[in-house]
Formats: sequence, C-alpha cells, structure tokens
Amino acid sequence: MSKQNFTIRLIDKKSAASILLKHHYLKDISKGFKSGNNFGLFNKDKLVGVCIFTGFPVPELVKGAFGLDRTNQQGFYELSRLCIEPEIQSIEHNLASFFVARCIKQLRKENKVRAVLSYADSNFHSGIIYRACNFTYYGLSALKKDFWIKQDNGTFIKHSRGKTKGVNGEWRDRTRKHRYLLVYDKTLNVLWNIKKY
Repeated sequence: MSKQNFTIRLIDKKSAASILLKHHYLKDISKGFKSGNNFGLFNKDKLVGVCIFTGFPVPELVKGAFGLDRTNQQGFYELSRLCIEPEIQSIEHNLASFFVARCIKQLRKENKVRAVLSYADSNFHSGIIYRACNFTYYGLSALKKDFWIKQDNGTFIKHSRGKTKGVNGEWRDRTRKHRYLLVYDKTLNVLWNIKKY
C-alpha cells in the first residue's frame, strides 16, 4: 500500500466518533469528547484515521508551560486524539507520523499556531510517534489524584467538578502522561525542563 492512496481532510465530530469509539483506548468518548479541528485520514474514500486538535484544556497549563497570562493564550493547540485503524497501521510503515505531520501542516495553514502539545498516556504508549515528528520531550506530567464517586451498584465514576466533601467515594492516583511540545513561536520560553526519554 502506498501513502499516495491516503488523503487528509477535515471531518465532523460524528465521523470522528465512528473511528474513536471503535479503536481508541479511551473508551469513554461515547459520553462525549471535545471536538475541534478534526482531521480524517482516508484510504481512497474510506475513513481510517482521526487526528483532533483542540485548545489547551485549561489556562493554567499555558501559564505553567510558558508563563503567559490569560490575555496572551491564543495559538496554543493540543493534539487531543489520534487514532488509526490497527489493520491499516500494521501494513503501512510510519503512517501515524505521516498523518500527524500533515495534519499539523494543514492546521498551520488555517490558523496561527504558536505551539502544539500532546500527551502519551504512560499506561498505553510512550509517544514514539511524536518523537518521530520532532516534538520535544518534557517528561511525565505531575502527580495528581482524581475523586471517584461510588454508585449504588458498587461501581465508581470519575467526578468531574464540584465539591467532594461528604460524597461517598475515593481518591485515586491519576495516570501520569508523557508530555511533548512542538513550538513554532520562537519568542516563547518553555518553562518545563527537557528530558531524555
């Protein structure tokens, strides 16, 4: 199979969900996921991959990474979802890095992009795709905990926001993630320390 058989174009959230729900390791997307600049990878006319760029999830992240306040946070993007059908990826060498690189190129044509952030969940992968695309590695995310609310049937659901005092549940360690940055704005000063993977 040749990469000439693949094209990349913007897709809607529903189309992106069809791939993510089937193949992405974060199976909670059925409850919703943040849509943004959604790129689809097509093998001829069949959608076989998704790459989604959204804004940084919270202003504090831009502040922590670059020291910028809320009035100076335009142009920062997170590569928040990446997924390719496994059978396609297994027979096409370097397809993921090919896809990501071209999505970023297209994103930059349409938007002012100062930096792109991506995480690799340490429970699932190390982020070798991002290293292949010249992202710089900045080590693991900080240790954090999430509160999980106990349901009547004995299962737990992750608490998203609001008070936890008096709520029946437990605190659990959050999975740490490998942090990768691709910086285009050379005036930016990254406050995180570069790490060797």
